[in-house]
Amino acid sequence: MSEIEQTVRTRLRGLRTAQGLSLDDLAARSHLSPSTISRIETGKRAISLDVLLPLARALRTDVETLLAEDEDEDVVIRPTATLEEGRTTWMLTKATGTTTAMKVRVEPDARPPEQRVHPGHDWFFVLEGRVQLLLGERTIIVETGEAAEFETMTPHSFTALGGPAEVIMIFDRDGHRVHRTDGMVG
Repeated sequence: MSEIEQTVRTRLRGLRTAQGLSLDDLAARSHLSPSTISRIETGKRAISLDVLLPLARALRTDVETLLAEDEDEDVVIRPTATLEEGRTTWMLTKATGTTTAMKVRVEPDARPPEQRVHPGHDWFFVLEGRVQLLLGERTIIVETGEAAEFETMTPHSFTALGGPAEVIMIFDRDGHRVHRTDGMVG
């Protein structure tokens, strides 16, 4: 078995288990049999495009990602501060990933930021300070050491309360694109 075949098999099994999918679950999503998937993962069946494409779709990835060579590139990220609309951000993930994490320093604002909506899901953790989260008609105070998680189709924004606050935010690639174009609404 070639090194790339072993890598693909390991990635398929890893993605399946990371998403909490049984062989039967993945079979239902991919329209392949559980035994076919098992044989692919264990190396008892050849990997071909007719099975790789449906498996990639079912695991919400692409074939290119499954086939990408492992590179021994630097795994340490050295974030640099960027000032955007009164907020300082540090990107904590590489631009090529599907998930974006960033640290954000937010200054208090006398007027609440405009609430926005976008597809997705947001999560943030308050490292320091207090954050006022506006979520539709609700005002929620999130203290140091607390996290907030919410659907982003609800109008939302946040600001620091009573002094600067620092948060870690995590969202998917689509959410990151929205946050960058909407001025880090939150």
